[in-house]
Amino acid sequence: MNSEFINPFIIALLNVIETMAQTKLTPGKPQKKGNNQAGGDVSGLIGMVGDDIKGSLSISFEESLVLEIMHKMLGEKPEGINSDVNDMVGEITNMICGGAKNDLDQKGYNFGMATPMIVSGKNHTIDHQVDGKKMVMPFTHPSGNLYLEMCFNK
Repeated sequence: MNSEFINPFIIALLNVIETMAQTKLTPGKPQKKGNNQAGGDVSGLIGMVGDDIKGSLSISFEESLVLEIMHKMLGEKPEGINSDVNDMVGEITNMICGGAKNDLDQKGYNFGMATPMIVSGKNHTIDHQVDGKKMVMPFTHPSGNLYLEMCFNK
């Protein structure tokens, strides 16, 4: 995976979280990923398909961070992950992918986006269903961690 393709997703993630939740994340070091174990407790997963590209993106939040983001975005702080938190994670996933898509469209990468799926629970797994290398990039915050995973066929 090349940085020209990955960076728009990282930039969109940082922008959405900072703009919508007034939360600054600290990026970690990207790593190859060899398993399907999610890093967080709730994940948004979205597929992308174009003429010459197929991939998927997941954003996995630790419970403490996603509850803090919900509090900052909506003024609510539930006691745990519930359907409202899941809906918010789906919207965040959609906004991040949409932001990156706009940037990539200008670079000649055209693809459509599926509706985000949400998976939650301790030790859940994410199956990207794309033949390609998986990359995970961790982000840290005093309230918890977030993991951006990408898998593309190119």
